[in-house]
Amino acid sequence: MKIRALLPCLVLMCFIAAVAVARTPQAAPNQGAGESRTPPSNSGTDSTTTPKVDPAKEAAIRQLIDLTGGATLVNQMMDGMQKNMKPMMEKLLPPGEYRDKLIDLFFEKFRSKADPRVLVDLSVRMYDKYLSEEEIKGLIQFYSTPLGQKTLSVLPKLTVEMQGESMKWGEGLGRQSMIEVLSEHPELRKALEDASPNAKPH
Repeated sequence: MKIRALLPCLVLMCFIAAVAVARTPQAAPNQGAGESRTPPSNSGTDSTTTPKVDPAKEAAIRQLIDLTGGATLVNQMMDGMQKNMKPMMEKLLPPGEYRDKLIDLFFEKFRSKADPRVLVDLSVRMYDKYLSEEEIKGLIQFYSTPLGQKTLSVLPKLTVEMQGESMKWGEGLGRQSMIEVLSEHPELRKALEDASPNAKPH
């Protein structure tokens, strides 16, 4: 399911947003006190606008999701994602004894709120949007074969490993690109050095 590939990006964005909020000065206690606020929904769905899926097709989709592992695969992806993303998150936060505990508690809180059933419901709508019932049944037939079962067994490991290698590749490429840009533009290098918190006064 394509939604697996979005999980690391979503979690990283949540973490970055949380850090940004934590660094923003708190509003005054009486600010907006008279306003009525509705808490956001955790379901990620809107029953008033979401079209209904044909019951027979929905049953086939849910059979396919069960066959492909469903919530189990989500948990495996979360485990691998946490391992790969922790070094990235460490770079986002200033060093200190608090950092490891904060990141661990963040993942613990995130995973306590991450209901696999919500992802299953989202997946049902996505499959309904892009695939016909006949195509869904074709996928069920494929994943019922030995090759399909092997694909399911290696796909989570392959995806997590690809995420880790992609991060390393992107990090090295980014470092190389920045070095070259600063080498080609000495004025930007000097401006960066002058703007550094550790820059010594002239």
